[in-house]
Amino acid sequence: MNWSIKFIGEEQFKTHVAKTIAEYGDNLQPYDIKKFNSNLIDPIKMIFDKNVYNESWSELVKSEIFRQRDKSNNNSIGYFHQRMFQYISGCRVPDNGKEGGWDVIYENSNGIILPEGDIVHTIYVEMKNKHNTMNSASAGKTYIKMQDQLLRNDDCACYLVEAIAKKSQNIKWETSVNGNKVSHKRIRRVSIDQFYALVTGEADAFYQICMVLPDVIAEVIKDGSSVSVPKDTVLEELSNIAKNIDASSEELSMAMAMYLLGFSSYSGFAKSDDENMINRIYEYAKRIAESK
Repeated sequence: MNWSIKFIGEEQFKTHVAKTIAEYGDNLQPYDIKKFNSNLIDPIKMIFDKNVYNESWSELVKSEIFRQRDKSNNNSIGYFHQRMFQYISGCRVPDNGKEGGWDVIYENSNGIILPEGDIVHTIYVEMKNKHNTMNSASAGKTYIKMQDQLLRNDDCACYLVEAIAKKSQNIKWETSVNGNKVSHKRIRRVSIDQFYALVTGEADAFYQICMVLPDVIAEVIKDGSSVSVPKDTVLEELSNIAKNIDASSEELSMAMAMYLLGFSSYSGFAKSDDENMINRIYEYAKRIAESK
């Protein structure tokens, strides 16, 4: 790869990508039926989804596993966006809870010119993966935190930086606190491309990162012996349970196996008063899978 990015070295970027993949942690572990149902699936929704979207049981299970992994992976992607700035001159990424709990702090002794003409020397950043991930209470709390920072330091600005913003922007953040609309020219809502441009001096800095990212991820995974595609056993275990259910059709047997994950103690589904029925189901499914 011909590396042309100036604000971060190739090896630094590869290291960062490798650390981000490592952040996936448990999501790289295979899913068995117990892990699949660790937060209790919704069998009714799954039955609707299967039929409305005309999916096979295999497709349905794979989709649900992907959804569960994807929900957890958002934290890993947050790590990627935030920790990226530790390699960029002038930026630092405080440890969790340190330095006011900011995600990134950017300092420039020469001064930082804000869109409305003010000059400051420090920008405190709160980062979000997506523009719609904060409810009104969370937004109000974040705004108050930024307002407090301005009161304690009049040589700064505070940015809410969004990786997935509605559009490229650097605007006053207008929100509500205790039912009142608030805004301040030094409290700003900024898309991540504009923040990259500010701290690197290169307008297309984020674009440059996006262009090399696919190849670097592929290279890191290829070279990393610790990264492997997990072999999930959920469908196999559900099928084993279904085979021992006396139902009028194979389809209903699979549906019953799915129902038992959420309703094993419900009237009609429970065959006894055994409160540990769901654990017995897990153990049975795993034992059958291991015997093959």
